[in-house]
Amino acid sequence: MKGKPEIIVVVGPTSSGKSNLAVEIAQACNGEIISADSRQVYRGMNIGSGKVPISYEPNGESKKSGIQKMPRRGKATYYRNIRHHLLDVASPKRTFTVAQYQQHAQRALRTIIKRGKLPIICGGTGMYIDAVIYNYQFPPVPPQPQLRKKLNRMSTHKLVALLSAQDPERAAHIDIHNRRRLIRALEIIQVTGQQVTKLHTTSPYHTLWIGIHIPRKTLVRRIATRLRTRIKEGMIREVEQLHQSGISWHRLESFGLEYRYITQYLQKKFTKDVMIAELERAICRYVKRQMTWFKKNRNIHWIDTAQEAISLTRQSIVSKQ
Repeated sequence: MKGKPEIIVVVGPTSSGKSNLAVEIAQACNGEIISADSRQVYRGMNIGSGKVPISYEPNGESKKSGIQKMPRRGKATYYRNIRHHLLDVASPKRTFTVAQYQQHAQRALRTIIKRGKLPIICGGTGMYIDAVIYNYQFPPVPPQPQLRKKLNRMSTHKLVALLSAQDPERAAHIDIHNRRRLIRALEIIQVTGQQVTKLHTTSPYHTLWIGIHIPRKTLVRRIATRLRTRIKEGMIREVEQLHQSGISWHRLESFGLEYRYITQYLQKKFTKDVMIAELERAICRYVKRQMTWFKKNRNIHWIDTAQEAISLTRQSIVSKQ
């Protein structure tokens, strides 16, 4: 390809069918997929994160549940015979930052392009995607003990309000219950004097953005159906296994949504029925934050069918040849 490398980005709210759409595009256009999900990077977080069933060989037997061992360095992961990247690359016992994701994803991009394949970034974590596409420059801001102590004394509501005032874009997508991330974002702003979302340069890629359009009522029904399906598949047991493997309740809660509410249920803070109802509402609120982030991107082509997405991708590839 001439000029900037071609990248396809598939976005949309949770439960919209991004993973399957990305696979269809990859199958039709000789692509490989890079997951852009802040929880799918972690091993053992499979059902709750919506991770696709993976195998370590093309056409191999896919597995989704259970604690996965760390694959041999460089071991590829596949789903429906399409190579996937950035799945199961980190231990849930340790924090995996946006900057680390950016480094891993950019390395994967170089590898995919070198093989003559089409890179397809797929996910719902807007900050991860933008960090790669726009080459965010994350300053090496070391921990600020005094500042952290001061921020830790604030309520979560106050931290969210402060971040919303200083960096509205970051606040629109961040997990508002994750105090660690809220404090880190405020730490970077106060040390550098810049918004986290403005710490970037122009994009080194030619990017085609594809978004899945889905009516709100349909999406709400899908969320409810998927949640109950995941519970039947063993999502509660997955959280129990993670805790038994040495991950604290506090750490599990920090992963948000499914992991937070199931953790609270397992600690008998509320009943199973209340947990499901509260979690369903929380997921719908999260969808609103996702869409707030994506709607600000006017480059996204919102499509209704996979064929539309494939046609757009082929046209974009031809235009760059």
